[in-house]
Amino acid sequence: MNKVTKIGASALCGSLAVFSTANAGDLTVTGGVDMSWISLSDQVTGNPIVIGSNLTFKGSGELDNGWSVALSVADGNAGAYSNTNVTVGIPGIGDIRIDQGTSATGIDRIDDVTPNVWEEAYGTGLTSGIINASGTSAGTNIEWTPDMTPDGVTMRLAWSPNAGGSNAGDLAGSGTTAGVARSGWDAIVSLSSDFTGVDGLSLDVGLSQVSQDTTHSTTDGDKEESVVAATYAVGSWTVGYQWSEVELGTSSGAQKYTNDGYGITFNVNDDLSVGYNHYESEQDNDTDVTTEATSLQIAYTMGGASIRLADAEVDNPLYSTSAADLEATTISVSLAF
Repeated sequence: MNKVTKIGASALCGSLAVFSTANAGDLTVTGGVDMSWISLSDQVTGNPIVIGSNLTFKGSGELDNGWSVALSVADGNAGAYSNTNVTVGIPGIGDIRIDQGTSATGIDRIDDVTPNVWEEAYGTGLTSGIINASGTSAGTNIEWTPDMTPDGVTMRLAWSPNAGGSNAGDLAGSGTTAGVARSGWDAIVSLSSDFTGVDGLSLDVGLSQVSQDTTHSTTDGDKEESVVAATYAVGSWTVGYQWSEVELGTSSGAQKYTNDGYGITFNVNDDLSVGYNHYESEQDNDTDVTTEATSLQIAYTMGGASIRLADAEVDNPLYSTSAADLEATTISVSLAF
C-alpha cells in the first residue's frame, strides 16, 4: 500500500505547529488606490476616469531551526485574485521562493529597469504591444536567491517545470496549456556599487531558456532571452540604458524582438522628481517594424500620497506601420494605506 503524507506550513497568524510550537506568525494587510484621468489625442477616450485598487496580505514567521517563512497573497483591481508566493529563508542557503506565476521572478525582474519617476515609457495608458523578456515568470516556478554571494552581488536562479502553466491549487496540476512552452530556467546577476567599485553604478545581466513543443507547426526551437542593463546615479541625477533580445524559436511570423531603451531622472527635491524615458522594440518579421515609446513624467509625493503627470506617445503600436500613432496625457493621484 502506498502512503502519501502531506506536510504543510502556514505563516498566516498561525503557530507554524508543523515545524515549531514556539513562534507565532504575523499578518499584515497593505493596499492602495490610484485615481487617474487620461486624455487620448486623435482617439475616442470614452470615460477618462480610471480607478485602480489593490490589497496585499503578508504573513511571516520563524521556525525554531532559524528558518523564516513569508507568504504574500495579492489582489488586484476590483478584488481580483492576482498572485501568491511563499518564500522560505534558510541560513547558509538563501531564499527559496515558490511563485504562482503572475509576478516578477527570474529575468522578468529586469525586463525594463530604465530609470523613471512613475512608469515605463509605455506604461501610462497607451497600448504599445511591446514584447520584453519574461522567461519562466508566466508559469508557477521556484526561484533561489543564494546568500553566499560576495558583497554587492545578488544572484537569482528560477526554474519552472511548465513555463506556460500557473495558478494551480494545492494538490492539483495546471493541466494542459494552450501554448508551446515547456520547462525552462532563468539566471540573473545584479551588481551594486559595492561590487563595481564605482559609487552609484549598478549592472544587471540575465539569461533565460524555455523549451518548446517543436511539433507545433510554427515552432522549431527553444525560446531564448538575454538582458543587459546599466544604471548610474550621481547627485540628483540617475541615468540608465538597457538592451534585451527575445528569440521566439519560431519558423514563421514574428521570430525575434530586439529592444533597447534609456531613461534619465532628476530629483528637484525630496518630494518632486522629473524624468524622461524612451524605449524601442524591433520585431524581426517579414517586414521588420520598430515600435517606439516616449514619455515625459513628473511625480510629487507627500506622505502616503503621490501625484503624477505623464505625457506619452507610441509610434507604430503593435509593430504595425498601418496603425495610427498614439498620444496620451495622464494625471494620477495615488494613496497608500
